[in-house]
Amino acid sequence: MPDPRPAFSLFIGVGHPFRRDDAVGPWLAERLALAGCRALAHTGDGADLVGRFGMANDILIADATQSGAPPGHIRMIDARAAPLPDRTFRNSTHELGLAFAVETARALGLLPRSLWVLGIEGQDFGFGETLSPAVARAAEARVEWLLDRHDGPARGWQPPPGSRPGKKSP
Repeated sequence: MPDPRPAFSLFIGVGHPFRRDDAVGPWLAERLALAGCRALAHTGDGADLVGRFGMANDILIADATQSGAPPGHIRMIDARAAPLPDRTFRNSTHELGLAFAVETARALGLLPRSLWVLGIEGQDFGFGETLSPAVARAAEARVEWLLDRHDGPARGWQPPPGSRPGKKSP
C-alpha cells in the first residue's frame, strides 16, 4: 500500500541542543542538510516559526514529544487537518512553541499547503547533548524515510539570514 504522506520541500527540526531528547529535531535537520535537503534547525519560538511557514509550500517539522508513549515512539500528524495536541509538545523550553505557531498560522491563513509534524517521544529532557538510546535509534531509523520524501535537491537554496542549513536558527 502506498504511503499517503506527501513529500516535503522544507524540513524544520525544532528543539534545544542542550536538552538531550529535545534535540531530536535539530539532530534530524543536521543529517538531512548534510544529505542535501533543504533543512533548518529551529529553537521552536512560535512567533518566528510562523514566519518560516512562508518559506515553502510543503513543510515537515520534527519535534520531541512527551505524551506517555514509550521512548522513541513515532507519530505523524497532519497539522492542516486538525490542531496539534498541545500537551504532547509541551516539553519545549519555549512558552509559545510549535502548537502555538501552527494555530496562529491557521488563524491568520498562513499555513503552508502541506504541514506534517513528526513527533518522536522523548525520554530524557535534562541537560546534556546526547539523545537517549531509544530516541537515537528512532531518529536514525527515520533518516532514510525522510530522504525518500524530500522533494528534490536543495540546489540554489539559501537559508534565511541568521541561520544555516542544519544549524540552529532563532
